[in-house]
Amino acid sequence: MKKILTAIVAIFIAAPSFAQFSSGGFSIDEANLYYGVRAGLTVASISGDIPEVKPLGSKVGLTLAGIIGLRVSNTAPVFLESGLYYTERGAKKSKQAVGYNMLEIPVVAKYGFKVADELAILPFLGPTFSFAISGKAKNITSTEKGAIGETGTFEEKDWSALKRFNMGFKVGCGAEYSNLYLELAYQLGITNICKDSKFSGHSNALLINFGVNF
Repeated sequence: MKKILTAIVAIFIAAPSFAQFSSGGFSIDEANLYYGVRAGLTVASISGDIPEVKPLGSKVGLTLAGIIGLRVSNTAPVFLESGLYYTERGAKKSKQAVGYNMLEIPVVAKYGFKVADELAILPFLGPTFSFAISGKAKNITSTEKGAIGETGTFEEKDWSALKRFNMGFKVGCGAEYSNLYLELAYQLGITNICKDSKFSGHSNALLINFGVNF
């Protein structure tokens, strides 16, 4: 939790400096390219019937990202946005936890509604493509090897737990004020992340991100 708060505070402190050197950022009135940075919280969970995970609750993690967007219509404020996200996922309850770190590429369509001179509201939706780069399970109480494997690390040399690739669907709404950006979104996992065909599991997350557009 300490590293999460540190990263978010750093973004808030740097935001005014970023804005001074902005090249224009997002604008619903112009055909433009914009880019930016994001930092925030991920409240993740795993749904499904995996025995070791079913009793676990949500797990709070960190999100860091760089994004790029482009207006794709000359007649309407429609934007296509993508980027590279680092996000922490999993499930947790007391001393039991399943955690994994992912690189994620979303491809979302946004529509801008101008509500003031420098304020716009942007609902969005689109698919996400994720790849787990590391993870671990600890204090799992099952006495036999189950769907997520035995307690311990499950990196490349012992990847017996969950599938690395995950596809999901992201829906949410962002608010842009000047060059500052805030969004709330929910990501629903579509693919089964469990390797054992006897079980099913889906990675879901509530996302709260703050950032700056250039």
